[in-house]
Amino acid sequence: MERGHALSILLMLPPLLLAPAGSSTFLEEDVILGTVEKAAARLGSKGANASTRRGSSTSCGGAGGGRHYVAWKEEIAGRPELAAWLRGVRHRIHERPELAYEEVETSRLIRDELDAMGVRFRHPLARTGVVATVGTGRPPVVALRADMDALPIQGTVKLLFQPAEESGCGAKRMIEDGALEGVEAIFAVHVSHQHPTSVIGSRTGPLLAGCGFFKAVIRGETEEQLHGAKTRRRSADPILAASSTIINLQSIVSREADPLDSQVVSVAVVNGSDSGYLGGAPEEPLVLGGTFRAFSNASFYHLRRRIEEVITAQSRVHGCEASVDFFENQSFYPPTVNDARMYGHVKKVASELLGAGGYRDVPPMMGAEDFSFYSQAVPAGFYYIGVRNETLGSVHTGHSPYFMIDEDVLPTGAAFHAAVAERFLAEHASLMASPSSSSDLIQQEL
Repeated sequence: MERGHALSILLMLPPLLLAPAGSSTFLEEDVILGTVEKAAARLGSKGANASTRRGSSTSCGGAGGGRHYVAWKEEIAGRPELAAWLRGVRHRIHERPELAYEEVETSRLIRDELDAMGVRFRHPLARTGVVATVGTGRPPVVALRADMDALPIQGTVKLLFQPAEESGCGAKRMIEDGALEGVEAIFAVHVSHQHPTSVIGSRTGPLLAGCGFFKAVIRGETEEQLHGAKTRRRSADPILAASSTIINLQSIVSREADPLDSQVVSVAVVNGSDSGYLGGAPEEPLVLGGTFRAFSNASFYHLRRRIEEVITAQSRVHGCEASVDFFENQSFYPPTVNDARMYGHVKKVASELLGAGGYRDVPPMMGAEDFSFYSQAVPAGFYYIGVRNETLGSVHTGHSPYFMIDEDVLPTGAAFHAAVAERFLAEHASLMASPSSSSDLIQQEL
């Protein structure tokens, strides 16, 4: 939606109006003298730059001709008030992008600026067009064209403001409620304390692990019918069953997993009771809790199945009963996998917008994201933007109580996120038609 062309003509006007006098074939002195005062007042200048340069420019006519070139670059770059005015006009133009024949506000802005500088113009032409005239009004005449309309977005951008990312499977519920209807690709950004401020990082294929949690309840209280009376079989010890279960859970990764396929199974919680402290088996159930992670759906769901099998089987070996809850509607996230085409798109935009040093490939991480549900549904590109700044103390992870960000990242992140969407729409046909061999391979693996 760039509209720098209209700005370019406004950029030319102040130097034109403050050009050296004496060149009757360009601007007659009586015209210039009237406009210099207005333009100088408009820009907050006293016109000193123009007057002092009259005799210093390179002559381009015969002896005594008094013709001079304008030092355009020096005239523009050497005047802070002009640079500030240009930035202000650009911001005002871009605050209200308008499509073809709808350039009402843009046209009004241009006319206001021309009026303030005393420049004559005609309006309307072609509904919203403006033609301004600087000079004598006599031949020869040259024209400079500047377009005012914004580049239309050829498509639609959906903005998904999603709840419950940290837990609760918010992405899954967004999808179930139709958030991805009609969507062909999706992108997301996450801050990273590992990369310098505004540096983009991503990778193709698995980027973040699938993450699941489990809670096992092991009960040693079984009842048998003996001589017509109910008695408790005290030999069923949930502590012994839990101990054996923990050891066998650790062997799932060490003995069953491909060593090149990173996986994790960890028991992190053991809760029992002191009811059996004085002897005999505890009467209360024992609770085990933990997490498991993997980088492919195949490995992830294999771990889930084996965890349940080990817990229930080991409990039965020791005469106990066990149930397992995997919290699949709360904190059960599959792996986050970047589509090769969307990854390539993110990398390309980063390199073009931020330069070669503005992008870096990153290794896969054992962290998890519920963006994974989106990446399962449509081609996805998930990337990081750096917020690390040692000077400010922005060096802590996102879950640290000392977490903070370098806020200089905000304009870069906003511009980059918008550029990713805009460029996707502009290049939609080629992106979606291009082969995604690595992505296809990943899907076959999953």
